[in-house]
Amino acid sequence: MTFDVDMVVRNAAVVTMDGERPRARTLAVHHGRVLALDADGLRGRVEIDAQGAALVPGFGDAHNHMAWFGQGLAAIDLTGLTDLTSLYERVALRAVTLPADALVVGTGYDDTAIGGHPQRAALDRAAGGRPVWLQHRSGHVCTVNSPLLKQIGVLDGTAVVPAGGVVVTDDAGEPTGVLEEQAQSLVVGLVVPYPAAELATAIGRASAVYAAEGLTHVTECGIGGGWIGRSPVELAAYQRARDDGSLTVRVQLMPAADALHGLRGHAGDDEQFGLDLGVRTGFGDDRLRIGPMKIFLDGSLVARTAAMVEPFCDRHSHGYFQDDPDTLRGRLLDAHAAGWRIAAHAIGDRAVDLALDSFAEAQARHPRPDARPRIEHAAVTTPAQVERMAQLGVTPVPQLRFLYEIGDTMAAAVGEERAGGLYRHAAFLRAGLRVPGSSDRPVATGAPLLGMQSMVQRRTSSGAVIGPDERVDVLTALRAYTLDAAWIAGEERERGSLTPGKLADFVLLGDDITDEMAVPADRIGSTEVVATFVGGTCTHGGPALGI
Repeated sequence: MTFDVDMVVRNAAVVTMDGERPRARTLAVHHGRVLALDADGLRGRVEIDAQGAALVPGFGDAHNHMAWFGQGLAAIDLTGLTDLTSLYERVALRAVTLPADALVVGTGYDDTAIGGHPQRAALDRAAGGRPVWLQHRSGHVCTVNSPLLKQIGVLDGTAVVPAGGVVVTDDAGEPTGVLEEQAQSLVVGLVVPYPAAELATAIGRASAVYAAEGLTHVTECGIGGGWIGRSPVELAAYQRARDDGSLTVRVQLMPAADALHGLRGHAGDDEQFGLDLGVRTGFGDDRLRIGPMKIFLDGSLVARTAAMVEPFCDRHSHGYFQDDPDTLRGRLLDAHAAGWRIAAHAIGDRAVDLALDSFAEAQARHPRPDARPRIEHAAVTTPAQVERMAQLGVTPVPQLRFLYEIGDTMAAAVGEERAGGLYRHAAFLRAGLRVPGSSDRPVATGAPLLGMQSMVQRRTSSGAVIGPDERVDVLTALRAYTLDAAWIAGEERERGSLTPGKLADFVLLGDDITDEMAVPADRIGSTEVVATFVGGTCTHGGPALGI
């Protein structure tokens, strides 16, 4: 007897990531979920012959900035530049297309690659008197020109620089135009909130790129606040994109800590801190869900603003916290007590200590067996901190693609002695921790296959290897972007492996990346993404498959 189901993919090299059944040749999908593997007697209303292509679970990105990336696709692209002259030329080319008073926006410049931050006077000339706002690739620094410095009150001394921010000045005490960390909010305050429709369009642009890279789920790290805050109703923009069909990936949304506030409720309720109506982690569905709250403890390694125990090697600075440490600790404790999962941005080892101390106190006061606290980035960690993370059940969320794109400058920041421990991976695994795959896009390229290649190779763009003992095999890298990315989102029962009953999120690849003979390590990132499916619906590559 033959039964009709929604879809059957045949003649595939299925890598299930399910330990009980790691491989298969046929995948059946019904009602958006995996129905069966290698089952006889099933006929798909849609039949796909994979012709031997590899089929893997859909990729997840546990830390990215989707709306920011989508908006950047419409700004001046400054990524990959190697000199300031080219930057000024791109600013000038865009400026002449805009009205005389329009804001010129660029994104992705790297001061270490172009020979320093853009010069304020040169930006004035390039923009023809228009205000200019250029966002550093890290998101922790920006450069503005004279009209914008005047507008935000820096030139006349009326600007109130928030705690945790710096307006950089030269030797003569004149503002250079560089704004670090929370000082960026002076500019952001002029342009936000963005219209929800504009954000929804940006989210749709990003979603199309993600689908082409095999992404089926991402975590948006920080909505409704922070210095790159886009809108107090950013969740509504995601809902718009979902409603109009342009949001083709599943999204978990992390509210920024400054979007949370005290709530009026019964004195006996735990929910005394959070979002209005007591909305907290877990609210939503498998398409759009509220995740942890995100709290920024320190800054950036590239910008030398991360909070370090020992100073940077190329700058006599220990970096700094985003606010008074006791204030940051108090917000974290309040959110944990109210039932939130917590994601603490901590790059420097001094910030990692603050995160671990705060998580330990939070659990001691309000024990929760499945709190799943996480440290975003965990860039500089000591062996003792790794062990403590394991003891406390704190999950690190590092971005291994950083090593290729900005690893050389990171190594220069911390010096040879500490460089081997940058963005650990194998050490976390040996301690019994999971390491979810993530990109921090647009800070780094977000294609998951490139991220996996960096996990395996740990090479910088110059060819150096950072921390060779931290390399992992390709199956471990694939697990990071599938099972472990699902686990840290609290959705391991729903996705992450191609197991009957789970969501039918999967990717067809041109080659089986787990076959090291067929796909050498240096070719993982260039493997073709043939098609992407979310809930059994094709989000990329349909015409190539005839569907």
